[in-house]
Amino acid sequence: MSRSLATAGLLAAILSLSACADLSPTAQRTGTGALGGAAGGALIGAMAGNAGLGAAIGAGVGALGGFAWDQSVQRSERAYSQGYAAGRASSR
Repeated sequence: MSRSLATAGLLAAILSLSACADLSPTAQRTGTGALGGAAGGALIGAMAGNAGLGAAIGAGVGALGGFAWDQSVQRSERAYSQGYAAGRASSR
């Protein structure tokens, strides 16, 4: 029963996130991390005997990971933009 409940929850999460195409990149990456974490957590939790708890923990960890990844990508993009602008300014 807990596997079918976890599967239903995962399906509901996928369907709800698929309608979020107009989200910011930060929200998209955080949501994707949460969804992936929930899926992985549910699988590990099902093996350990509590898929719901595994999905909840996985979603939290995945969301934090997705947010951290987003911050890293934003730092890289800012550094590129600053370097590009500095290069254009020095070539004039």
